[in-house]
Amino acid sequence: MGFLFLFCYLLAFLGYSPVDAAVKKYQFDVQVKNISRICNAKPIVTVNGMFPGPTVYAREGDRVIINVTNHVQYNMSIHWHGLKQYRNGWADGPAYITQCPIQTGQSYLYDFNVTGQRGTLWWHAHILWLRATVYGAIVILPAPGKPYPFPQPYQESNIILGEWWNKDVETAVNQANQLGAPPPMSDAHTINGKPGPLFPCSEKHTFVIEAEAGKTYLLRIINAALNDELFFGIAGHNMTVVEIDAVYTKPFTTKAILLGPGQTTNVLVKTDRSPNRYFMAASPFMDAPVSVDNKTVTAILQYKGVPNTVLPILPKLPLPNDTSFALDYNGKLKSLNTPNFPALVPLKVDRRLFYTIGLGINACPTCVNGTNLAASINNITFIMPKTALLKAHYSNISGVFRTDFPDRPPKAFNYTGVPLTANLGTSTGTRLSRVKFNTTIELVLQDTNLLTVESHPFHLHGYNFFVVGTGVGNFDPKKDPAKFNLVDPPERNTVGVPTGGWAAIRFRADNPGVWFMHCHLEVHTMWGLKMAFVVENGETPELSVLPPPKDYPSC
Repeated sequence: MGFLFLFCYLLAFLGYSPVDAAVKKYQFDVQVKNISRICNAKPIVTVNGMFPGPTVYAREGDRVIINVTNHVQYNMSIHWHGLKQYRNGWADGPAYITQCPIQTGQSYLYDFNVTGQRGTLWWHAHILWLRATVYGAIVILPAPGKPYPFPQPYQESNIILGEWWNKDVETAVNQANQLGAPPPMSDAHTINGKPGPLFPCSEKHTFVIEAEAGKTYLLRIINAALNDELFFGIAGHNMTVVEIDAVYTKPFTTKAILLGPGQTTNVLVKTDRSPNRYFMAASPFMDAPVSVDNKTVTAILQYKGVPNTVLPILPKLPLPNDTSFALDYNGKLKSLNTPNFPALVPLKVDRRLFYTIGLGINACPTCVNGTNLAASINNITFIMPKTALLKAHYSNISGVFRTDFPDRPPKAFNYTGVPLTANLGTSTGTRLSRVKFNTTIELVLQDTNLLTVESHPFHLHGYNFFVVGTGVGNFDPKKDPAKFNLVDPPERNTVGVPTGGWAAIRFRADNPGVWFMHCHLEVHTMWGLKMAFVVENGETPELSVLPPPKDYPSC
């Protein structure tokens, strides 16, 4: 009862009541704060001095108004990851895509409606590498009178997985770019900003959930890491997956889950084991010859009454290169697909797209190495504009972007054969794909062995999509579509393209505006693994992009 009282009090404090469940207002002050982790102190960029930042609470159907004021030396923008922002790309947040960034000393009001969505999402900086410390959870509760489609949990907790660098991240990235080399790996992973007791100086920086025996807990797990897919598990406890990317799933039980950067997963955990202290742990998944920060972050699930002197038990997580677990786990994810929560998969496809994902090397006269690493979609490395693309589209400003992004790569080859190490140059440009309103799209994302194969978590802004199929090797347009799941495929906003494989997604382009699509590995986004769709307006004003807000930032 004590927790329920506190929870109700918190909701009341945040402005929730059955009568007034309309507008939630937040003030985000972007400010520098000195913090210490793993024996290293440094100034970091935060929201409201918090690391991670504050949780945004809302109910399905609410209007959310967040005033972001920038007090730091960097330009800033914030993306509300997974919120669809219907007709309202002005509030989406990616710098130079939907808005110019918020400059030092300036503010911008992100004003958006939460329509037809409930569950766990998250927010993060969407400029430079600032999301290393500028991130937090978004918890959307169901509309009043709409219960969860699973047993009501006794209590819930956010688990945000992140990365920590001892060095200043922006400095390290700039140094790497001047060399033409990859930036350094992180020095630790974190759970809610804390590395846990397996790291030095971190006993006091450990996240703990104090749990009552015999209860069911809901964990809202978010992968806010910049470059690492992560396994997560709890010693001695199974987890029941009930939601991914704020979409309910058919429940299934597992000892470990896998999340790519940008993805969220809700699990139910029963505290039905003998009272003890149990480690919750996360460690990376990497099944390609690419270096990652392979250290394990831990937090503690502690049954009430167990003394802190008891050593916690460690979970057995999959090995870092356990491809079969990853494929098997992702294969179990299915939409709930009930009358209340239908899976509205487009069955008729108007336009088929085939995008290859590759790494490359381009000449760089200013780099120490004379070259720099690049990444491309259909061999195009995306160049960020100096004007926001949505503004250029809305105001018909010419010369900012072209709309000739190709529907398929310039030439076919054995995409996932032996590593290709010659002819690694890419073409560059700010090229977008123009889409007619309400078009149904099938997009196949194909990994390639240009330099190396690698798993890529792809995020589409402004939409959810259905992952109708995945596979290893080259996509076969004759045979593979016959295996597509068109009944209850998982619905997401971020999909993991398997290492040396492909993923097929479908969505209906019914949200007008300019919508970014990019790899959510920050290093690949920086190298140009990104593009955007220009979705045209529908035939009426109600199906068209809203006008920009009065305080819209200028470049």
